[in-house]
Amino acid sequence: MADKVELTKKDRLSVAWRSTFIQGSWNYERMQNGGWAFSMIPAIKKLYKSKEERSDALKRHLEFFNTHPYIASPILGVTLALEEERANGAPVDDVAIQGVKVGMMGPLAGVGDPVFWFTVRPMLGALGASLAMGGSILGPIIFFVAWNLIRWGFMWYTQEFAYKAGSKITDDLSGGLLRDITKGASILGMFVLAALVQRWVSIKFMPVVSKVKLDDGAFIDWNKLPSGADGIKTALEQQQAGLALSQTKVTTLQNNLDNLIPGLAALLLTFLCMWLLKKKISPIIIILGLFVVGVVGHVIGLL
Repeated sequence: MADKVELTKKDRLSVAWRSTFIQGSWNYERMQNGGWAFSMIPAIKKLYKSKEERSDALKRHLEFFNTHPYIASPILGVTLALEEERANGAPVDDVAIQGVKVGMMGPLAGVGDPVFWFTVRPMLGALGASLAMGGSILGPIIFFVAWNLIRWGFMWYTQEFAYKAGSKITDDLSGGLLRDITKGASILGMFVLAALVQRWVSIKFMPVVSKVKLDDGAFIDWNKLPSGADGIKTALEQQQAGLALSQTKVTTLQNNLDNLIPGLAALLLTFLCMWLLKKKISPIIIILGLFVVGVVGHVIGLL
């Protein structure tokens, strides 16, 4: 009996690295099949020695395949385990391998979008953009490093988990695991994005509510300031002490709203956009509508 052939950690790392490019040859006929077959090549070379066996393995992995590019990793892990069993004489045929791939790629595809595109990437993007808007070069660096660490860590862990679990992984995923992961990621994403509404959504209502003339000593008297740098220094010190910049205190509608609930208008606008999206209004229409309202509001002096 021939010695049992096994995939080493180096072989599995090579497969995981290649899977990063799973969409590199995406096509309309079989979608990610080229990238999938490319990812499997190191394992196929290790498991099968003859040219015919390798050719047959590549052919069965060139069938239709499509799922979220990062969620393909656990499917790769299961497939590696099945190919390893087949190479060692187990009764695993082409139909069984393709059936596992097709059975897993559908349910798992629905997990990738809410977890990665709608939760992790917006969170990291908002963090990086906030730092960048503040003038920090760490913004894009943190986004790039954190995103790739999370992405690669997830891909490698799930591939290894699925490889060690083998075909039993399909039983684990048939329960509530996918539903719990999706729900938890969605809750976390909504919480973080809601906290960023006040920073990212800016609305200022310009109508003046009142004008009050301040008493002497409550504002900076620019005529009595010394000239040059000493005057600038004195003005800054007086402003820091609480003196107003002018004799007339102007209160706008936005000032009153901020005193009531800071960020209320931005929050209400966010809820309005969410409601419109729920009503199946196109995001393009919403964007154009906000643009028109902003321009008109500025022209009439409301915004």
